Amino acid sequence: MSATHSGPLNGLAVVELAHIMAGPVCGRMLADMGADVIKVERVPGGDTARGFIPPDIDGESAAFMMLNRNKRGIAVDLKKPAGKEILRRLLKTADVLIENYRKGTMERLGLGYDELRQDNAGLIYCEISGFGRTGPYSELGGFDLVAQGMSGLMSITGEGPDRPPVKCGPPVTDITAGLLATMGILAAYIERTKTGKGQRVDTSLFEAGITQTFWQSAIALATGTSPAPMGSAHPLNAPYEAFQTADGWLTLGASSQVVWERLPEVLGRPELLHDRRFLHNEDRMAHRTELADELAPVFRQRRTLEWLERLEAAGVPAGPVLSVGEMLADPQTKARDMVVETEHQRLGPVQTIGFPVKFSETPAAIERGAPTLGQHTTEILLELGYSNSDIDRLAADQVVIRPE
Repeated sequence: MSATHSGPLNGLAVVELAHIMAGPVCGRMLADMGADVIKVERVPGGDTARGFIPPDIDGESAAFMMLNRNKRGIAVDLKKPAGKEILRRLLKTADVLIENYRKGTMERLGLGYDELRQDNAGLIYCEISGFGRTGPYSELGGFDLVAQGMSGLMSITGEGPDRPPVKCGPPVTDITAGLLATMGILAAYIERTKTGKGQRVDTSLFEAGITQTFWQSAIALATGTSPAPMGSAHPLNAPYEAFQTADGWLTLGASSQVVWERLPEVLGRPELLHDRRFLHNEDRMAHRTELADELAPVFRQRRTLEWLERLEAAGVPAGPVLSVGEMLADPQTKARDMVVETEHQRLGPVQTIGFPVKFSETPAAIERGAPTLGQHTTEILLELGYSNSDIDRLAADQVVIRPE
């Protein structure tokens, strides 16, 4: 496989045999850092996320394009022997395989780790699933909503203990699983530089959700009591939550004693500093609701911007609660290149979210839009040694899809 990219992973060859979210998140992260990621999609139809419409841009799924930029795309029917042979050729020289099928699917296709490593001992074989490849739930499929419920996240998200369970707004276990898989692949790649040997990397949405419960699990393990949802408040510090202002909302993080001692003066309530209910953090946590009741009417007296100016001047961390649209237009978002433009083959310039890690010497780059279905089929098959007549036959037999 070959493709020229900038970034610290330039030269890393990755095959993404994954659909919808967690696997494509992992592939996107590697591609943004310079890896040549070839996305293998099924025939017919391609990645299920292509059908996540609306929203769309002239018929192309906005969700699919967000997750699959910087990748090359090939569409192959893996149920046919000729399709399996294409994938085997790809994997003989690949550094990494990402897959998120149900347990046993790859083995039934003859593409399990034990088979593939016979041809490529250095292959890093990354499996992302609902619950991991071992344990009593290993056979179950996984969805973000289910993982959020079973990992405890939904029990600690929401307005309070007497309210219905609420999931986090974004598909946090899908995204986190993709990030954990990226971390695991890079660790395995470093190990391979020492030993020459590849290995399996196994993570799941369930474990991704558990990873998000550091504070709450610490409380449960130490006390034997499971924390309840607290709205925007913090389980260990107070005041640390959102407050309504005269024209919106702001978040306030008085997470240390030093910062707390600055706050009453800013609010014009210096007597709070000497209130026995609020002297130390353990006191404020014990009386968190009462503290919020004292602060809430004060914050409603001024506009958000005015409060932010006063809090910043006093050294109290605070920020506005922005909509997604406001966040995308924010000057800090732009300064950090977190909204960028890339070129889609059919649509032309398309906006997408930027890469969140900055490298001083080998910067990540978004160099191509998400592939149309089978966009790079001919290009990739030629690299694998197939002739044009071979490719014509494979297309005629519907083993592969290529653009007309």
